[in-house]
Amino acid sequence: MPYTVPAHQRRLPDRVYPPDWLRREEPDAAQQTGITLYALMQRAGEAAYQHARRCYPNARRWLVLCGQGNNGGDGYVVATLARAAGIDTTVVACRSARPLPEEAQCAYATWQKAGDVALTPDDPWPDGIDLIIDGLLGTGLSSAPRAPYEALIARANAHAAPVLALDIPSGLNAQTGACAGEAIVAACTVTFIALKPGLLTGRARACVGALHYADLGLSTWLQQHPAPMRRLSREHLPGWLTPRSPLEHKGEHGRLLLVGGNAGMGGAIAMAGEAALRSGAGLVRVLTHTQYAAALLMARPELMVHALSDTTLREGLDWADVVVIGPGLGQDSWAKSALRAVENCNKPMLWDADALNLLAMSPFKRQNRILTPHPGEAARLLNCRVAEIESDRLLAARKLVQRYGGTVVLKGAGTVIADESDALALADVGNPGMASGGMGDVLSGIIGALLGQKLSRYAAACAGCVVHGAAADALAEQHGTRGMLATDLMPVLSRYVNPEWIPLEKTE
Repeated sequence: MPYTVPAHQRRLPDRVYPPDWLRREEPDAAQQTGITLYALMQRAGEAAYQHARRCYPNARRWLVLCGQGNNGGDGYVVATLARAAGIDTTVVACRSARPLPEEAQCAYATWQKAGDVALTPDDPWPDGIDLIIDGLLGTGLSSAPRAPYEALIARANAHAAPVLALDIPSGLNAQTGACAGEAIVAACTVTFIALKPGLLTGRARACVGALHYADLGLSTWLQQHPAPMRRLSREHLPGWLTPRSPLEHKGEHGRLLLVGGNAGMGGAIAMAGEAALRSGAGLVRVLTHTQYAAALLMARPELMVHALSDTTLREGLDWADVVVIGPGLGQDSWAKSALRAVENCNKPMLWDADALNLLAMSPFKRQNRILTPHPGEAARLLNCRVAEIESDRLLAARKLVQRYGGTVVLKGAGTVIADESDALALADVGNPGMASGGMGDVLSGIIGALLGQKLSRYAAACAGCVVHGAAADALAEQHGTRGMLATDLMPVLSRYVNPEWIPLEKTE
């Protein structure tokens, strides 16, 4: 019987596994479950074929690109099923003197029985192709694609037909989400058995398209193995943000101190302050440059605003449950003096923006901090190039935790959250509209507010990233991504810090 992907499995799982671990353990999975490796390949091809028919019902001429490994074997299974269904199917086979793996050879032989002849990588493609299946390179890729794969990837990307990638877009690193060279830009990707981190961060956002998942009947086996990483989405918000008791008062929701807003940068601390209020902070005190105190109080009277001085900072630190420093802080003597006063505070803290740049100049480790760098700030903190950060965002986040302690939020496409407890998560939210000034200041306010509401350091970082990204996604659904402002998130935040009011998304 054909293997069908149950509707509930089309939701993405929360657990994320390294691809090298999965390759090592797949034979053990087959042995424990009594499913041969070739049967797993057939299931993968069947799942991808069904998805292609469901998403592209009018596509009648398919081009299937098959590599020399098991990813190519998946492609041959898809081609066999498509041809049996009467779809005009052309296979491009990348063959070499090296034999195919056993399972892929079986899939190739089954496809070949019909007498069809595969195109070589150099042959011209037929006219009228309306769907391309990418089975060129699998999850084992660790370097730039070489000939003939590089040219085939470029041809597929230049073609008008959409590309459906098998397991992972060819050229994308399944562990890091980086691309060392050409990579398929897929309209959708069907991944098998487990989610891999490279599907959720880095260049993945530009290559994967709509991500779909098929466990191939191995979900029970997989659940026996702890996942080293977690995928975060809006569906997790109720686990962090439970409904409030009718008897609670503002003092129970945290006293948050925000420090920043140097001359010329008052907007940053204003956005952080309002975001904290919109995220449920009980009381928010802002210490900022003298020139902004009155204006900020008038714009948002719910804030308690004072000019930053030695006295107001000392009083604020005594008063606060949580401290956020960095939005609009600057790097002059005013900023350095404030940071020196804050750095030895033992209360939960969040450091962002110029607080991170100053920390990079005088590094030290603390366990009570959340650091929220973007890739440029992360590069300064680790004394390396931005390209090194982006080449392995997971590793960069871990290195930041090792060097600076506490919890790290490495912002960007597929934000990474890492903690001293070895917890690691990928926030599967957000969109390109967030690439605008002030978004990081809003995130600082959100996470600071959640810290004040008694979430742990790591939970506040995770929940804050999801609230932030989910609010931006809601705006993008209504208005698109171009022209999104950080302040546009303010009216939407309360929806996501009260997740009991969010309707669950329907499955297909």
